Amino acid sequence: MNVRPLQDRILVRRVEEQEKTKGGLIIPDSAKERPLEGKVIAVGSGKREDGKLIPLDVKAGDRILFGKYTGTEIKVEGVEHIILREDEILGIIE
Repeated sequence: MNVRPLQDRILVRRVEEQEKTKGGLIIPDSAKERPLEGKVIAVGSGKREDGKLIPLDVKAGDRILFGKYTGTEIKVEGVEHIILREDEILGIIE
């Protein structure tokens, strides 16, 4: 991995969207929405407040939910990823 997020930033890879509906219909690429779910690949060291380092609540390997228009999209080794701040994460899927 060539990218190490800084501070409270998190590197996320989107989970692939399903190709078919439950009824068996195939969804074309043009009709798919971007998934709002992803897997945490790497996390920064944490946020600094009043000189203290506060660790992040998420860790590498967690599955998370995030907003539709949050983060910055990048490509790492030909694969699309998103860099988010911790406060842009909506929840952790357990």
